[in-house]
Amino acid sequence: MPSTHTALYYHLVFSTKDREPWFDSSFLPELHAYLGGIIRKMDGVALAVGGVADHVHLAVGLKASHTLADVMRGLKADSSKWIKSSLGRTAFAWQEGYGAFTVGAPGLEKVREYVLNQEERHQSESFQVEYVKMLRQGLVEFDDRYLW
Repeated sequence: MPSTHTALYYHLVFSTKDREPWFDSSFLPELHAYLGGIIRKMDGVALAVGGVADHVHLAVGLKASHTLADVMRGLKADSSKWIKSSLGRTAFAWQEGYGAFTVGAPGLEKVREYVLNQEERHQSESFQVEYVKMLRQGLVEFDDRYLW
């Protein structure tokens, strides 16, 4: 085959440090746009960005040349600097870890809708419940002692 073809889609999730509610609803659209812009600057595709006061979700498309750990490090570092400067909140930090789940092309629209409807989802389900469901559905082994 003379060229490479990939479909590498991810559902990314990460929280503020200690899940503190740093973001009010008026700031979220700006934050989501900024996160999408970081992905685009990395030559990725931001399919959807959503979240609430204490965590964010992104549906992204990455290239085979991307390293997930490098993308996450850059995404969190760049956005953290921007949040500190734009909100004047020098104590802000993201949590150390993250969740990253692969998504097949047929499931992309469902994940995109999920990401965009976070405020509605969290009226009836906590982040903790949501995240444990994601881990279980993704067949990710985890120890409850190290989640929170």
